[in-house]
Amino acid sequence: MRKLIFILPIVTVLLYACSNKQTKQQASVNGHFNEQRNLVFPQGNKITNAHFIGAAYLQMLINADSLNDISIGNVTFEPGARTNWHIHPAGQIILATEGVGYYQERGQPKKVLHKGDRIKCPPNVPHWHGASKDSAFVQLAISSGAKGPAIWLEPVTDQQHEGTLLNE
Repeated sequence: MRKLIFILPIVTVLLYACSNKQTKQQASVNGHFNEQRNLVFPQGNKITNAHFIGAAYLQMLINADSLNDISIGNVTFEPGARTNWHIHPAGQIILATEGVGYYQERGQPKKVLHKGDRIKCPPNVPHWHGASKDSAFVQLAISSGAKGPAIWLEPVTDQQHEGTLLNE
C-alpha cells in the first residue's frame, strides 16, 4: 500500500506531462495554435484575399484612426502559408510570437524567425513573410498608413519560399 501511495502521484504527473506535450505537438502538427492557453491574442478570421498563399488568419488588435495612424494585426500562418511580395510605404514592424517563420527582402537572404524575433521592414522595400514549411507561425504586424496602404506585388513561388531559388 505504501508503494502505491508513493507511485500514484509520480504516475499522475508523468501522464499529465505526456498528455500536455502531445496536445502541444498536435496543435503544431495541425498548423494551428488552437489551445486558448497558448494564444496571446485570438487567431481571428481566415484571410480570403489573393495576397496570401495558403491559409492565414487575421485578428485586428488596433485599427488606425484619427488619433493614431498605427494598426496592429495578429496574423497566424498555417505551415507553408505566406504573403505575396509587398511594400509598405511607411515601413512595417514584425514581432514573432509563436512558431517558425520566414522574412525576406528582395535581393537578400531569407531570415528564419522564432518566437521573440523582431523585424523592421524599411519603407518601400519589397518583402514577404510567412510560416516555414513544417511549422505554423504567428506574428504581430505593426503598420502605418500615413504614407499610403500596402502595395501588393507578385506571389512568392514555392522555390523562393523553400530557398531553392535566389529571388531577383
